[in-house]
Amino acid sequence: MFERFTSNAREVVVGAQHEARLLRHGSIGTEHLLLALIAQSGTPAAQVLARHGLTHPVVVEAVTALVSNEDLDAEALTTLGIDLDAVRDKVEAAFGPGALDAGGRRNASAGHIPFTPRAKKVLELALREAIALKSRSITEVHIALGLLREGQGLAMKVVLDRGIDAVELRRELVATQAA
Repeated sequence: MFERFTSNAREVVVGAQHEARLLRHGSIGTEHLLLALIAQSGTPAAQVLARHGLTHPVVVEAVTALVSNEDLDAEALTTLGIDLDAVRDKVEAAFGPGALDAGGRRNASAGHIPFTPRAKKVLELALREAIALKSRSITEVHIALGLLREGQGLAMKVVLDRGIDAVELRRELVATQAA
């Protein structure tokens, strides 16, 4: 399937891995695909997303707020007299650096980061969108359409939480393919 991806679409896939690493996430989800789409300024998909207020800083902030409740946890533990940093230091001294990152968050700075099943589904749906639009290749716009078609990932939560009309967004994305 990846042989049908345009260079921009391939850059989205590579960019999603980069975004997951930057956010220290152990897997690549729909939110990382959205961030990678937005990061490609000047592409049709990025331009449409930006017109709807989906800029990189806005989406990073939304994703961080939705995914990370670590600060809230640390605050709650502090009220109980537990110093999370001290606990972390002792665990890492006993078990090695990054010992607490083994759960949902691993050391994302090295090695392969897997795609979540939902992100894989988005890429499959991108192929279906390309076929439906009679396109010979899969573009970054098809990936954006795949995000919308999948409809339930964290990327869609960010879109809907911002009050963006997904039907209108889809219409604008499709229009870029007709041009």
